[in-house]
Amino acid sequence: MRESDWGSRLNTSLRNAWGLTFGGGVAPVERTPSVLVHREPHRDLHRYGVRSAGAPVLLVPPLAVPRHCYDLRPGQSLVAHLAGTGRTPYVVDYGTIGYADRNLGFEDWVDDIVPGALRRVSDLHGGAPVDVVGWSLGGTISLLTASAHPDLPIASVTALGTPIDYSRIPTMAVAQAVGRFTGHRPVTELTRLMGGLPAPLVQLAYRATAPQRELLKPWFVANNLHDTETLARMEAIDRFMAEMPGYPARLFYQMAEELVLGNGLLDGRITVGEKTIKLAELAVPVLAVGGTGDVIATADSVAAIADVLTGSPSVRFETAPGSHLGLLAGPGAKDTAWRHIDAFLGERVDA
Repeated sequence: MRESDWGSRLNTSLRNAWGLTFGGGVAPVERTPSVLVHREPHRDLHRYGVRSAGAPVLLVPPLAVPRHCYDLRPGQSLVAHLAGTGRTPYVVDYGTIGYADRNLGFEDWVDDIVPGALRRVSDLHGGAPVDVVGWSLGGTISLLTASAHPDLPIASVTALGTPIDYSRIPTMAVAQAVGRFTGHRPVTELTRLMGGLPAPLVQLAYRATAPQRELLKPWFVANNLHDTETLARMEAIDRFMAEMPGYPARLFYQMAEELVLGNGLLDGRITVGEKTIKLAELAVPVLAVGGTGDVIATADSVAAIADVLTGSPSVRFETAPGSHLGLLAGPGAKDTAWRHIDAFLGERVDA
């Protein structure tokens, strides 16, 4: 390496070291420009791009995740990608979840929040049907909404990293085995007293899914001080995790009872409130994508979707490399998972 290259590398390393310690980071926070088109607690609606640009797509975030999961940073933004392909992306934003929200459950999202966002988006596009995309639990909410409300203007559902068979997730399989003897109350009773799962615990739990990353982080930073792009990706993930809100107590109880211990999605039915939602009643095309490196929602747990959506005109399952977040917003997502989305949405337009 030439002396000038060493000097440039040293300058970059020193600048990045300063940014990570005393400065504001190695790269500025850059978000895709958006417009707030509806404001209401737990259901703010944001539009990206120009409304007249093309077919509407509603992105449904999971609980305990900021809406920026779909707009992590330049090159790792699904909303920017969709806008770039001529579509008009919208994201519903739940905001913060606190003790006052402890009684919110799946029914609030399935019967109110997501249907309301869908109707608003459709109305903004002259009554056009809306393609729905959900990551993780956002995919679960999207599937349940489409199953419970066949009258909604839904054109299709895409579920990224959305588990159907929880017994195929090693950590959940352990929880199911223990739960056969203890039930869900040792965990859910504590969350009931706290009003839910607080944000710090959610953030800690997410970090615990990648212990190697956390343990080796100092070594990773030291080895990549000269590589601003790599550090910027790390910084974006850290920022994303730091912004995670909490779960409301009622919804956390329902997840434990219906999804994990009951494995209800695999059985094709979930009871929320006084209503039983049957997945066989979903009647729109569905794409499911599983991450080959995902430990939170293994590819096998996602693949089970083909066995339960018996009323859908088409169910496609694809795999893509990446962790749970990497599947959605990793640096290689644009060439893998996003290509599956483009092909699926393109087929619907051409049909």
